[in-house]
Amino acid sequence: MRRYSCLMILPVIWLLAVTPIATADVKLPALIGNNMVLQRDMEIPIWGKADAGEKVTVTLGDQRASTKTDNQGKWMVKLKPLKAGGPLEMTVAGKNMLELKNILVGDVWICSGQSNMNFRVKNSNNAEQEISAANYPKIRLFGVKTAAAENPQDDVAGQWDACKPETAADFSAVGYFFGREMHKALDVPIGLIRSAVGGTPAEAWTGMPTLKSNPAFKPILERWQEKMATYPTRAKRYEKKLTDWKKEVIKAKAEGKPEPPRPSEPVGPRHKNNPAVLYNGMIFPLVPYAIKGAIWYQGESNAGRAYEYRKLFPAMIQNWRRVWGQGDFPFLFVQLANFHEHKPKPTESSWAELREAQLMTLKLPNTGMAVAIDIGDADDIHPKNKQDVGRRLALAAQAIVHKRNVVYSGPIYDSMKIEGNKIRLRFKHTDGGLIAKGGDELTGFAVAGENHQFVWAEAKIEGDTITVWNDEVTNPAAVRYAWADNPECNLYNKAGLPASPFRTDDWPRIVTNTK
Repeated sequence: MRRYSCLMILPVIWLLAVTPIATADVKLPALIGNNMVLQRDMEIPIWGKADAGEKVTVTLGDQRASTKTDNQGKWMVKLKPLKAGGPLEMTVAGKNMLELKNILVGDVWICSGQSNMNFRVKNSNNAEQEISAANYPKIRLFGVKTAAAENPQDDVAGQWDACKPETAADFSAVGYFFGREMHKALDVPIGLIRSAVGGTPAEAWTGMPTLKSNPAFKPILERWQEKMATYPTRAKRYEKKLTDWKKEVIKAKAEGKPEPPRPSEPVGPRHKNNPAVLYNGMIFPLVPYAIKGAIWYQGESNAGRAYEYRKLFPAMIQNWRRVWGQGDFPFLFVQLANFHEHKPKPTESSWAELREAQLMTLKLPNTGMAVAIDIGDADDIHPKNKQDVGRRLALAAQAIVHKRNVVYSGPIYDSMKIEGNKIRLRFKHTDGGLIAKGGDELTGFAVAGENHQFVWAEAKIEGDTITVWNDEVTNPAAVRYAWADNPECNLYNKAGLPASPFRTDDWPRIVTNTK
């Protein structure tokens, strides 16, 4: 019986000897690889997977740190802070050894949001010239592949590349132009991590615990639950439409006619717009990679739900800061650009309300906003001038993050005072004084009495203040500036930065849609 047992065991031993055991190899997340940029002046987390209980040693320059994996095979070490520089090499050794090369140390920024952050350099203004000049070996680019997930993930798909024409062309234009400005201003390596998906709302980039913890977000979750409950029925309808469509395509080809449009797939469990799915698949897996901060361009998909966004956007920022564990890291964002046709009279605007919600988010510490009200496109929700967007974000970063003495914001409304039939407005960020760009007369101002009926107003610069009036409004109560989807407005400071749209009133909103 014993001889039989030995004969049975020998083939198993041989099989174990020649079959590779995947979990034996030390593995790193995609974010930790060749060409990466490590955050300077901060502890450097390095993590990965291996066999449970396996010893892992990380070596970087003259630093060496060892640890043992936990019961799930996960491990992490933290290296001491480094000054900007490189290139360096890193080894990660367990039962196998990984060698990483061409590593730089500098500032790392997350570049996130929806389509205007995902917008490529090759589609921006002067694309050919910009691409050919994009030779910055100390700027490194990491593009996160789109991934919507129902649960938090531990890795993303992507790789670090040195910035050159071939890699920059398909990278985020806002991210690249921001990074280029920062690299030139600071003369340190810059790492840019693009994690953006077109057409997505802020709730998709927010963790589920955050969404569930605030009653204000209950409507978001209820809409999602309703869609999930009806998904099986909608999916069956879609399958029938798809079958009919395929038949129509065959028929159209036979008759030499154009192919009919494909039916839209219904929103299902892993749709990119569902609550938390992009946070789970594209933000959470980046943690705990040490970063300097984040830049954000999003809001179009939340227009029409601005009052909800007032709480949602700050909650998302705080969610990211909490999970990263780096305190209130810098978070810089772009206010929505002008879009749609001009309106001949003052009117309500869902985009103006969203811009107001973004402006209100500046109450959070260590935040900054790039105003884009003058560089949009009435006919294109994706304006091509991303150079100025990146430059304005970089000015905010230099002033807020690096404490440099640069003007980084246009005028921001501060307070008002009624003086007879006029209203006097005061502003922050009047650096160098207020000006009416392109002429002597200010445009974009409207005034209303207690009847809440706004009419166009005259406006005059008086030092660092502006007086606003309309002779037919004898008892003015409120002023609005650039309050439209695509306003005509020209208030700047002498540094050449535009004023943010604003209103002095808090009258009940007209735009109430939350669906």
